Amino acid sequence: MEFNAIVAIAYRDVLKFTRDRVRIVSTLIFPAVFIIILGNSFSGLNTGYDFMIYVFTGVYAQNLFQSTSLGIISLIEDRENDFSQEIFVSPISRYSIIFGKIVGETAISMLQGLAIIVLGILISVPMSLSQFIGLIQTGLIACLFGGSFGVVVLANLKSQRAANQIFPFVILPQFFLAGIFNPINDLPPYLEILSRISPMRYAVDLTRAIYYNGQPEYSLVVQDPLALNLGVIVILFFLFLVIGTAIFVHSEKNR
Repeated sequence: MEFNAIVAIAYRDVLKFTRDRVRIVSTLIFPAVFIIILGNSFSGLNTGYDFMIYVFTGVYAQNLFQSTSLGIISLIEDRENDFSQEIFVSPISRYSIIFGKIVGETAISMLQGLAIIVLGILISVPMSLSQFIGLIQTGLIACLFGGSFGVVVLANLKSQRAANQIFPFVILPQFFLAGIFNPINDLPPYLEILSRISPMRYAVDLTRAIYYNGQPEYSLVVQDPLALNLGVIVILFFLFLVIGTAIFVHSEKNR
């Protein structure tokens, strides 16, 4: 029964996405704008590497992380409408609800990730088979990591209005602290600390570590060893998931 519930919740999210034309278009336009406009705007900088590729890898990881996070937080909207009333009064574990949302939003985000990869190929971003496979793997990790981050944020929000106010506050600064568009090699100490506690940083850096593996630009664009990035992601993933789900389940029991 729990497995069927997980599949049903995940399928519902995917179905909602395929019917939401505005969301589909926006998920394609915004990455394209960031990659093409920002990548070309700073292409003349003497960085020692192709800035278009740098922005492409950053936007790819950021988009998957953010999309899954925001999708999980949409549980608040579900909780406030008729559909969620049926879910939350049904004999389904709250853990299954959370896991079903993560699976569904991960599937949606990976579809967006494939579209970004196709865009990269169209604008002549080098893409060997190993790099393609690496991007798929890191994309999946970024989705799951973003989903766990969304869970811990969701657990501390009570309304859609609060989500709309707080989520941009916690996600937008990470765009710059994670080095999506801007190099973060020489940050001031206080920004370095903030960067280190920004979850998105590790998803972006892991993606670049895989993409640039074996290339001369590796040391210029990758901040930390691959093992460190992966280790931090694994630890934070379980912390976010366990703590966030526990808080969410507790709050739902008291509703």
